[in-house]
Amino acid sequence: MIVPFLLFLLSCAGVVFAFLVPGMTDLVMIFGPSLLACLILLWRAARAATYRSKRFSMPTPQQANRQNPQWVVIDGSNVMHWKDGTAQIEPVRAVVSKLKAAGFAPGVVFDANAGYKLGGEYKHDYAFGRLLELPEDRVMVVNKGNPADPTILAAARDLKARIVSNDRYRDWTESHPEVETPGHVIRGGYRDGNLWLDLAAP
Repeated sequence: MIVPFLLFLLSCAGVVFAFLVPGMTDLVMIFGPSLLACLILLWRAARAATYRSKRFSMPTPQQANRQNPQWVVIDGSNVMHWKDGTAQIEPVRAVVSKLKAAGFAPGVVFDANAGYKLGGEYKHDYAFGRLLELPEDRVMVVNKGNPADPTILAAARDLKARIVSNDRYRDWTESHPEVETPGHVIRGGYRDGNLWLDLAAP
């Protein structure tokens, strides 16, 4: 964000110079568009920083207990590969719909690169929320360089929720032994083009 800010200051100085110095008003045609471009870059950088710093804001355990929903945390980056082994948003959308129909309250966590795998560009919580028809606070894209697994496991533990994924979470069994409890991790996939989920209670 430093470079756009410096260019912004330079463009402001150029515009002021063009108006204050006689005969230099033509410079506004150069510095004016530059100033506008810098404002756009600064706005986009600030917006991206806001999304990067946003914490996963599914309800606290106390709120969850008061509302008494049956929370399920979806491993979005795993589920999006369930159909044909390619990254697609449709399997995640189908899982969300199936869970809602079964009376569950779903939340989804994605790796930072999920948007690139799906559409060649970064997608933040709000963008995925719109794709999945979920409130923004039910979706989280973890920060770049951080794996999604710890966030998924921590959210599931805090909310006493189950997890939808075909990941075995073998690297996390010591700190999260609950993943080895039958039914805690809901398996799923596609058979003959139809989604299936093993929703049997643990």
